[in-house]
This record gives sequence, structure tokens and C-alpha cells, in this order.
Amino acid sequence: MTKIKLKRAARIILVGAPGVGKGTQSERLMNRFPQLSAVSSGDLLRDNVHNKTPLGLEAEGAMKAGNLVPDDMILRLILDALKAKRWVSTTSSIDDPTPATPSSSPSASFILDGFPRTSVQACKLDSIIPVNLVVSLITPVEIILGRIAERWVHAPSGRVYNTTFNPPKVAGKDDLTGESLTKRADDDEETWRQRLKKFDETSEPLLEHYEKKGLLWTVKGNSSNEISPQLYTEFENRFCKSEF
Repeated sequence: MTKIKLKRAARIILVGAPGVGKGTQSERLMNRFPQLSAVSSGDLLRDNVHNKTPLGLEAEGAMKAGNLVPDDMILRLILDALKAKRWVSTTSSIDDPTPATPSSSPSASFILDGFPRTSVQACKLDSIIPVNLVVSLITPVEIILGRIAERWVHAPSGRVYNTTFNPPKVAGKDDLTGESLTKRADDDEETWRQRLKKFDETSEPLLEHYEKKGLLWTVKGNSSNEISPQLYTEFENRFCKSEF
């Protein structure tokens, strides 16, 4: 794949229903645009808990008490990660009255994964760090359900197969171990229809929030291979062309 250099910093969010292929698109974007990296709120949370940082201990305490990790704590994790990379000022705080001024360097480009999921979270993120593109990935529900019906996993390793576009070398067997593949317990149609319905309910106000800010761009396709070329073109138009 051709590698392309960014000319300015991209700070983006991918929004899409479960099964739409956000992970695939993130990987492809980072391969095509090497200055782009992922900032995952889930990974940051796990790393901080594992390393027993002050924020990690605070988050672990909330989870052990049966509570969700508060939005402000997630925002602090994200801001700390950006400060560590010097992508924002090292003195930035979530208590500052104005958002942090992000680096304009192309090397300070990132895909924010896992946050925000709601319009309330998006408003809080706006007050911390400005993103400059939100991509809504859309694939028809029946296509997503078809992918799930064809999905098989090797539970011990987490390797995932699809009988149509990523089949195992031997039907029903893991490529590396030869062990049997299984279906995930929650990979049934009704469970997925409920998940997709819940996503629609929470994502609509989130997308409206970014549309009002002029940051939303929507791409549609029945497969990742249909979506990727459109995404590359839009990305190049926004972040790879010289400004005059």
C-alpha cells in the first residue's frame, strides 16, 4: 500500500455500529498514513489500572464498587496521554476554562477510539481537545447481521474468521493450532438487533452534535473494501493537500 504524508494534524473520531468495521478502517488509515496513531480510551484505562498509576487506582476503585468509570476520569486519561506525547501543552488540565491548543504537527495526528459515545461526552471532549473530523461509517443492518452469522472464533487466542472473506484454511479449524472454532455466545441475531438498535439511539444525538459543528462526514458501503477508498480520498483532501 502507498504511504502518504500528512501536511497537517488530523484529530479524528470514527463512529459506526458494532460490526461495521471501525477497527479495520482504523488499521488501514494508520497503514496508509504512518503519522497517524490510535488513542484508545479502553487501552489507556487498562494500562493505567495495570501500572497502578494514581488515575488507574482511582478507576479501579470505581469499577470494584460496581460503578462506571466517570467521564471526567476518562478525559483525564486521554489528556494525560496527549500531554505525554507533547501533542498538547504539558500544563493543560481538564479544569482549564478553554480547550487545550493542540500541536499542528502532522505527527500529532490520532484516531480517538472508544470515546465519546454520547453527545454529553462529546460536549465534555470539546472542552478539552478539539477534534477536526468525525466520520460516520454506515453499512446496512442486514449486511452486518450476515457478517456475524458467518463469524467463527478460536476462543483461546481470540483469532476471528469469517466464512466468506476470511475463511480458515480447513473448515471449522483454527489455522495455527488446528483446534475447533466456535461461535461467540452473544453472536445470535436477536442480541445483535438489540445492540444495533441501542447504538442508533445513542449515536443519533452524538452525530447531530458534530454535524452542527461542521465536523461530520458520512461514508456508506456494504464492505470495508467499498468504504476504504472513499475514506482515503476524503482524508487526503482534508489533511494532505497544501493550503494556499
